[in-house]
Amino acid sequence: MHKKRHFARCLPLLWNLLTISQLLQAQEIGSTVAEQPTIRVATYNSSLYRNTAGELVRDLATGNNEQAQQIAEVIQRVRPDAILINEFDYDETGRAAELFRKKYLAVSQHGLDPIHYLTHFIAPVNTGLPSGLDLDNNGRDDEPNDAFGFGRYGGQYGMLVLSRFPIQNETARTFQTFLWRDMPGALLPVDPRTNNPYYSNAALTIFRISSKSFWDVPILIAASGAQPTWKLHLLCSHPTPPVFDGPEDRNCRRNHDEIRLIADYLTPARGNYLVDDAGGRGGLDANEKFVVLRDLNSDPVDGDSVPGAMNQLLAHPRVNSDFTPSSKGAQLATENKRDPNAADKGAPAHDTSSFGDFQNLRIDYALPSRNLKISGGGVFWPAPDEPGAEAVTATDHRLVWIDIAVE
Repeated sequence: MHKKRHFARCLPLLWNLLTISQLLQAQEIGSTVAEQPTIRVATYNSSLYRNTAGELVRDLATGNNEQAQQIAEVIQRVRPDAILINEFDYDETGRAAELFRKKYLAVSQHGLDPIHYLTHFIAPVNTGLPSGLDLDNNGRDDEPNDAFGFGRYGGQYGMLVLSRFPIQNETARTFQTFLWRDMPGALLPVDPRTNNPYYSNAALTIFRISSKSFWDVPILIAASGAQPTWKLHLLCSHPTPPVFDGPEDRNCRRNHDEIRLIADYLTPARGNYLVDDAGGRGGLDANEKFVVLRDLNSDPVDGDSVPGAMNQLLAHPRVNSDFTPSSKGAQLATENKRDPNAADKGAPAHDTSSFGDFQNLRIDYALPSRNLKISGGGVFWPAPDEPGAEAVTATDHRLVWIDIAVE
């Protein structure tokens, strides 16, 4: 009993020490942070996928995989409290997630402080999951394009949530199996040569809207002092790129509707048609707090998305898009291209991905709800002479984070 009372008296001190540490770390990487406790939430497409099932587990088990070390270094530099990692291969046992947590994040990279996450969330995804049908109409039904989401094996390009706070697993929702045709007014593709639906009736009876999945993962955050614990919903997904298709634009249209699913989930009057994998109906209650985390594969003004696809979220009344994370490295990367794309309309400093000589794009997002206060954020894309510059080359995306003020 005496130990419990002593620990309770120490909680405010522990919280203050944690806050001071977070503020110092944020200042080191150039983030704007308010003088009050903050929660840092991030999204990062890690490219930690492999070409065969089980290969990622084998790579991570060594403890010295260079790519994983670089990804861990970036996370240790930014130090998010909760993070969605895209393109992290799913395995049913969660072995890859545990290896990454214990052998990379919990181990110092380049002298940085290790980072420890209390728990993680994984769930099955549609990538590489065979449909049994010829979905790309090329006469075969056993290729990556014939899976519910493009992939060579089940779980490729999966998703992983890591959190320093408890995850409320019993109320987490997944929408892996929701059918595209069940979205009212869906932009289902049409074959321009015949004006007939691109997908057969047999395909539409099984075709899922999510190329990976859509998750609502609630985390429970213990506030300081007398403030009660509060819930933050991490809304996670990874829509298909709006390219790699034909004149029917099947991927472009699917990307639009995967983004629309998020917008409808945030709109109680429009989300009644949504049914999760456990049979629960409807979207997110109007007063809940959330952060949309994902590689949406959609730039607001550049790239090949359906026009206005991203405005479904950026202009949504529940989404706070007033603050746009940026970086000096992104600006320099565009300026240093051998053949800069003159058609770029977006601000280069806002870009979150690097595709070589092709235009950089803003396609990774951390978008909070209007009932949260943003105290800062950024894109971890250092200039070539700054710490961490070599580590970011482990993937063609950059980590994006926001800081939420804890009122």
